[in-house]
Amino acid sequence: MARSYVREARRRVGPRRERIRPIIERLLDEYPDATIALTYRNDLELLVSVMLSAQTTDVNVNRVTERLFQKYHTPQEYLAVPPEELENDIRATGFFRQKAKALRGTMAMLLQDYGGQVPAHMDELLRLPGVARKTANVVIAERGQAEGIVVDTHVRRLSQRLGLTRQDDPVKIERDLVKLVPREYWNVFPHLLIWHGRRVCIARTPRCEACVLNDLCPSSRVEVSTAPSHARA
Repeated sequence: MARSYVREARRRVGPRRERIRPIIERLLDEYPDATIALTYRNDLELLVSVMLSAQTTDVNVNRVTERLFQKYHTPQEYLAVPPEELENDIRATGFFRQKAKALRGTMAMLLQDYGGQVPAHMDELLRLPGVARKTANVVIAERGQAEGIVVDTHVRRLSQRLGLTRQDDPVKIERDLVKLVPREYWNVFPHLLIWHGRRVCIARTPRCEACVLNDLCPSSRVEVSTAPSHARA
């Protein structure tokens, strides 16, 4: 978009601080059941699922972990098999050698430093092999109280389209979002954007005409005067 158009669009929708609560409220109305797509039963399964989700889909991870979690229940069991066996068990998630190495390193550290339990805090999780900030954020948020905001490809794309950030780096995007999004919504906010990104604000062909945020979005292709009746001020 031309710079003049971008400025005009931002002027039309108003400051991001005035838009953030209406954005959250509308998405909550639209997706009251928004939650993580990964299937898990405990903290260890959550950590493994998120580690395996890199560079693949949640559907694919769930397909793999359905069998994986029948076979492995504790950190000791992940370490009890040869590396090649674990690699084969997670092969369908892609990058299976690197992921298996990270899983084994993490399981060893869990046993050595945390009594076999998944630690609760960001600095502790970031010590685990293969666990970057996004993974740690997901694990912490799913356990109850987010310490930050998860930024995946959907959150990155929608945050930019909605004019909530001008950054491209996920860490910098998160910094912008935590200053903007009220803390009580840090857990759910990424899920709302992810669900909306998969259903409406699609990467290549956003369905602006069906979007409940089109009058709040500087990237909308729908004129304000023709916004659908479900758009609320």
